[in-house]
Amino acid sequence: MAEDNNTPQAGAAEGEKPQLKFSLQRIYVKDISFEAPNSPSVFKQAFKPKVNLDLNTTSQKIADDQYEVVVKVTAQVNDSETGTTSFLAEVEQAGLFRISGIEGAQLEQTLGAFCPNLLFPYARECVDNLVNRGGFPPLMLAPVNFEAMYAQRKQREAQQAQQAAENTH
Repeated sequence: MAEDNNTPQAGAAEGEKPQLKFSLQRIYVKDISFEAPNSPSVFKQAFKPKVNLDLNTTSQKIADDQYEVVVKVTAQVNDSETGTTSFLAEVEQAGLFRISGIEGAQLEQTLGAFCPNLLFPYARECVDNLVNRGGFPPLMLAPVNFEAMYAQRKQREAQQAQQAAENTH
C-alpha cells in the first residue's frame, strides 16, 4: 500500500522537534577571476609550477531556513625556479541550501563541512576550466576533507578561547 506524503506522520505530536529538511536549491559562481600577469613571456620557458592553494568557506543566513554557503578557492602558480607568477585563479563557488530541523553545533557543522563538500567539485571544475582557458595545463586540485578542516578550525577556536581565559586571570 502506498503512503500518502501529504498527511501528518504517524506519531508526530505537537511540541516535537521539526522534521529534518535539507535541500540544495541552487549552485552558482559568485565571483571569478583569472590573471596571467607575465604572459606571453611565461609561455616561452618550461612550465615548472609551484602551486599555492588557499581554501576558505563562509556561510550566512538568507531567510528563516535558507543559507548561502561559499567555498573560495585561490590558486596562485609561480615558476618553481624563478618565482615568477604564472597565473592566479580565484573562484567563489556558492550554493543556496534550505535547511530546517537542525540547530546549534549540528547546523554549524552542516554549513562548515557538509555543504562545502557538496560545492567543492564544482569549484574544482571551474578552476580547471579557467586555467585551461588561460593557456596553461590543467590544474587538477585534489579532493579536500572539509570535515577535517572544520574540526581543526573548531580546535583552534577552543585553544584561542582557553588562552584568552588564561590571560584574563
